[in-house]
Amino acid sequence: MTSPITLITGTSSGIGLEIALQSAAAGHTVIATMRDLAKAGALRDAASANGVTVDIRQLDVTDPASIDACVASVIADHGRLDALVNNAGAGHVATIENETLDDVRQVMEVNFFGVVAVTKAAMPLLRASGGRVVTVSSVGGAVGQPFSEAYCAAKFAVEGFMESLAPVAATVGVRVSVVEPGAVASEFVPNIGLSSAKMVAEAGAYGPALAGYLAASGSSFSKAQSSADAAAAIVAVLVADAPPARAQTSDSARAFVGTKFADLDGSAVQALTRTWVAG
Repeated sequence: MTSPITLITGTSSGIGLEIALQSAAAGHTVIATMRDLAKAGALRDAASANGVTVDIRQLDVTDPASIDACVASVIADHGRLDALVNNAGAGHVATIENETLDDVRQVMEVNFFGVVAVTKAAMPLLRASGGRVVTVSSVGGAVGQPFSEAYCAAKFAVEGFMESLAPVAATVGVRVSVVEPGAVASEFVPNIGLSSAKMVAEAGAYGPALAGYLAASGSSFSKAQSSADAAAAIVAVLVADAPPARAQTSDSARAFVGTKFADLDGSAVQALTRTWVAG
């Protein structure tokens, strides 16, 4: 059998870079995409060091022309696509009173509409190959978290979209999965560009709550899962004969998401997340 042709978004660093390396090591022909090819050096060097080959291409998930060009290049070079891994995303920390609606819309563009747009473009190819879609969500796609309204809203939307798409896609032979990492030690948090002291100073009435949240999240990320371990759980779903509709990347992520799914009235989640904003 020929190796599966797998398109992965957001591979310049962190989980995406590791997914690309591990998918290639698992025998996939990896098309590793990123918005800015100037950041390709880390993946290129890691692939060389690990003795694997990845095909690095430009793809901005918020740019329809970029998506169309990338998918067209896959068709031209390979004639098919067997798997899509939606990994590209961007973090965001704010509360609605202190940000603009344009800020919220941008979070949705990158984290939700980008996923939808790439999935839409890939579906005809995946339908033809009997392929699969694996989307990297977050525990924030199941549990709403303080100062993450827009980010969690986007991830909730991703999960609702994929959960709804899954049974429909299955009727034409395409399997759909979401994978939920918890705290991961990667470039994702630094890439948000946070200055904690500045944020707290500018938060007005929300300053004490924000300081509590940043302290709580800092503690969480001090015990974070490695990018490689998170990617291994995602690649396990990618290569599974019968992939689950939803999976988590660690025991702590499973426990956290499990709190939500067992919490019919919302009291357990609220009791938990209120402690993150306590002064």
